[in-house]
This record gives sequence, C-alpha cells and structure tokens, in this order.
Amino acid sequence: MKSIIKSLVVCFFVVAALKSNAQVMAQKAQWVTIKSNNLKCWECKQRLEAYMMKESDASFEGGIAELKFNLVQGELKVKYYPDRIDTSDIKLIMNNAGFDADTEKANPDSYTKLPAICKRAEDGGGPKKGEPCHVEP
Repeated sequence: MKSIIKSLVVCFFVVAALKSNAQVMAQKAQWVTIKSNNLKCWECKQRLEAYMMKESDASFEGGIAELKFNLVQGELKVKYYPDRIDTSDIKLIMNNAGFDADTEKANPDSYTKLPAICKRAEDGGGPKKGEPCHVEP
C-alpha cells in the first residue's frame, strides 16, 4: 500500500512539473509598437526587417515572430515571444541597425552607414515633397 501511495505522489509531482513547464514554454506572443524618427521609406523597411530577423534568429531563438511596418507614421509593430526576447532587446536591435526606437537614438556608427533616405528628417533624410518613398517600388 505504501508503494502505491509513493507511486501516486511521484506521478502527481511529475505531472505537475510537466504541466508547469508546458505553460512556460507555450507563452503567447505579444505585440509592441515602437516609433522611429527614421523609418519612413521602403528601403528603410527592407534593411531593418532583414537585420531584425537575422539578429532574432541568431541571438534570441527566433523571439520575433512578425513585423508590421507603418512607414507613413514611422512605426513598427513587433510580435514577439516574451520568454525569448523583451522590448529592450528589440529596441537595441533597432538601434544597432541604425534606427531610432522610441526615445532611444540609433547607434551612431550604424546610423552613419545608412543611405541618405533612411536618415532623420533633421539630417536631410526621409521622404521628399512630391516623392513618396513609403510604397513598394
């Protein structure tokens, strides 16, 4: 009888541990919206998208699931898995790619490597009047 009770107790703890682990592993993806002063054109979108997905896969186990760009507003919506990456990591990736992320300015070395169109408006970048650059060429 004691061995049956011990077996049941062990089984209970094993099941509880597996259930707890499954809940942690199955965290739902969340969305965050990040504003950027120099994310206004199609070329910026392509550069940032490629960089973010590469960095996410290499360093954060694919923590970024999806990206949605609003180039007119200079916004990026990121669907991410919070058990793999957090919003500060996402902003750091953007900064390292040369793009501002909310109040955090881009890494200066990366920013200087961007093409002129991907610079901030105060630096002469972004769309020019009568020449929209937010649509796919």
